[in-house]
Amino acid sequence: MVILSVDYGDARTGLAVCDKLEMLASPVGVIFEKYEPKVLEQVKQAAQKEKAELIVVGLPRNMDGSFGERAQKCSAFAEKLRELTGIQTETWDERLTTVCAHRALNEVNVRGKKRKNIVDAVSAVMILEDFLRARA
Repeated sequence: MVILSVDYGDARTGLAVCDKLEMLASPVGVIFEKYEPKVLEQVKQAAQKEKAELIVVGLPRNMDGSFGERAQKCSAFAEKLRELTGIQTETWDERLTTVCAHRALNEVNVRGKKRKNIVDAVSAVMILEDFLRARA
């Protein structure tokens, strides 16, 4: 099943997709947009282009497992995305994925503006990889 993952942010939203066999997660790109309706439309277009059968939206829970304001925003975003696309949409715990993405980019010496432009896509890949591991 082709799955699209979304790392929804206030200024940037990262996207990643896996192959039909759910073996490989790859970055799709980053949406540089703050206005939620435009972000929803661009994610919808990406889902159509990639022929996504499921969308997974990262859910930034607090370290104690509780849901804060950001998690509520992401849950609402996921619901709007499901309504807009008609594609099954789930949320997935994304605690520490951005920290892990920064570490991974440190290891390959990606710094500065280039890092800022891709860290959200790397986070989306990590969300998807974690989701796929749980499904296996």
